[in-house]
Amino acid sequence: MPKTQLNVRVDEATAEAARQRALQRGMSVNRYIEELVKQDAGEVGHTFVEAAADFMKQYESVFAEEFGPERKGHR
Repeated sequence: MPKTQLNVRVDEATAEAARQRALQRGMSVNRYIEELVKQDAGEVGHTFVEAAADFMKQYESVFAEEFGPERKGHR
């Protein structure tokens, strides 16, 4: 889907909060704002699935190590 650029003005405290929250979530400020709008628009389920998929991509090796079939002593 093509992206549209929006320009918004917020006070510095709000801008810094957005930067920090995005950083904590490992995403850009643009993506963070987009996710907030989607949640507000009622797409929480879709957003959750996307976030879960991103999480699994990030930690796939950890899960494979912990729960994979090659784990010693566990089948």
